[in-house]
Amino acid sequence: MSSTASDTVPNATEITSSPLLVAENISRFIRLSPDAEPLCLLEQVSLEVAKGETLALVGASGAGKSTLLGLLAGLDTPDAGEIRLAGQAFSQANEDTRAQLRAHYMSFVFQSFQLLPELTALENVQLPLEVSGQAGAQEVAQHWLAQVGLQARMHHRPHQLSGGEQQRVAIARAFVTHPQILFADEPTGSLDAATGRQIIDLLFQLNQEAHTTLVLVTHDSKLAQECQRRIKLEAGRIVPE
Repeated sequence: MSSTASDTVPNATEITSSPLLVAENISRFIRLSPDAEPLCLLEQVSLEVAKGETLALVGASGAGKSTLLGLLAGLDTPDAGEIRLAGQAFSQANEDTRAQLRAHYMSFVFQSFQLLPELTALENVQLPLEVSGQAGAQEVAQHWLAQVGLQARMHHRPHQLSGGEQQRVAIARAFVTHPQILFADEPTGSLDAATGRQIIDLLFQLNQEAHTTLVLVTHDSKLAQECQRRIKLEAGRIVPE
């Protein structure tokens, strides 16, 4: 499958009130060995994510939350079913096209921050803009670091920052590209309760100001209640809360 950026990625003005992200009967299996029976990670999961909504994926450890997030984000592909992003066949596209769509539509915040250790906070935040060739990357990155309260720490490297500060850098990096959809996988999982609360308040504040769609993976029921909608997973299936 080959296509140009203009063929693949629609303009934001072309996106209607249709769901931004749709999964239809997606399943994911793995084999622990060539002779083993396939192990089901997700089974016939269907959902829709509307533009601008906040959605929590909840469930116990091993329920399939992170697996589902990885499929919705195009980091993995389902063994059955289909995922569509802004009306396009996302899961069936090749890796280059999925990467292009991710860069255009998505950003990520992970539990482990995923900062490059040799780069400063400023360099980490401006990196996605430099990769895409955007002009004024440094000024935009400085703006977003100020938004997360780190204007005095922008020249520090990750090892010089606390866990909460590192996650603030990760949040600034996530918003710097003005994504339409933000995936957050246990964003407070490695932080203490007080710091985690600050990070969540910041994440929801920026998400609201930027009118971003938020898909949040969490095992924290209180945090999930702050989202407009919740989907509960058990053993790879969606179940009523």
